[in-house]
Amino acid sequence: MSTPFVRKTNRLSEAVQHIQPSGIRRFFDMASTMEDVISLGVGEPDFVTPWNVREASIDSMERGYTAYTANPGLPELRQEISKYLDERFTTPYDPEKEIIVTAGASEAIDIAVRSTVNPGEEVIIVEPGFVSYAPVVSLAGGVPVSIGTRKENEFKLTKEELEAAVTPNTKAVMISFPNNPTGAVMTKEELAPLVDVIERNDMLVFSDEIYAELSYDDNHCSFAALPGMKDRTILISGFSKAFAMTGWRLGFVCAPADITAAMLKIHQYILMCASTPAQFGALEALRSGRDDVDRMIISYKQRRNYIVKSFAEIGLSCHVPGGAFYAFPSIEDTGMSSDQFAEGLLKEERVAVVPGNVFGEGGEGHVRCSYATSMESLETAIERMGRFLERHSS
Repeated sequence: MSTPFVRKTNRLSEAVQHIQPSGIRRFFDMASTMEDVISLGVGEPDFVTPWNVREASIDSMERGYTAYTANPGLPELRQEISKYLDERFTTPYDPEKEIIVTAGASEAIDIAVRSTVNPGEEVIIVEPGFVSYAPVVSLAGGVPVSIGTRKENEFKLTKEELEAAVTPNTKAVMISFPNNPTGAVMTKEELAPLVDVIERNDMLVFSDEIYAELSYDDNHCSFAALPGMKDRTILISGFSKAFAMTGWRLGFVCAPADITAAMLKIHQYILMCASTPAQFGALEALRSGRDDVDRMIISYKQRRNYIVKSFAEIGLSCHVPGGAFYAFPSIEDTGMSSDQFAEGLLKEERVAVVPGNVFGEGGEGHVRCSYATSMESLETAIERMGRFLERHSS
């Protein structure tokens, strides 16, 4: 009789076992089982990709452009990205040596971290922040160190907060302005004091600027545009948010040539290149999509103004988000946790929001509400939230 096979080790990676599933997903899964749900939880535009962008992609396939592109992306697309960044944000990058076209900003974040962070090195994560940052650092063997921003400061990062988090093991800081989930924006004058901390401690900066175009009241300042910061900054962006191309999964990452070469090694092995038809669509978006972007921005700003005003009317305090398409109202006066509020609102009134604590401890006491949905849906959602608050007022 043969001896039964006994597995001596766990088949799963220890790193993966310690990663928690996305907290956002739980509420989407709950909402999917219910009828008549208005979702303020989805982090994507409610606009369809402009027709000329779709046509350009289809045309490229009809003309037979279905093979791999160069690993870093179509040369003409990298040239357009370089021109776009220089003209819009005064951050010139060499299209040959400093730009890689990626499968969304998510891949860009991953290869940026994996190409620069050694096991045991610390990466400061500014929170509230996007849910993937800390897990990506952990999966690379790094140590995420969270620091919280404060609602009293409209969730902007201060020099003192950054300085307090630095240790001898600090390698980099991960920032994102305009911010998901808070909508916070930092001006050039507000970002400038951070430069001293970064230079004195020889740090890198992962700057996720995917919402750069969605800055409503101040022009976006790229971190790489600050004096002396281009050589320390890995700029992450893409086409998903501003150009309404979420499902196309197309982003880009820009960095000094040595870091770009390192990122390209990982990109080559895990992806080869981004989708060819998507790259032709993005090329058209950069060349002729400005009017569409501007129209979407006007609409988002109108909705932002409406939702912040409406929150105040139903008793929720909320700072005015300067960018992205999220509002981050405080629910502390209800006496409920973020989870309790979000779950109760979904079950009782069929409105889906995201509890703030999934974006880090600093998000507790808040919920994220996306206003990238129709005005009709926003009006109904506010009405339902008002009823919920009346029942649960303390």
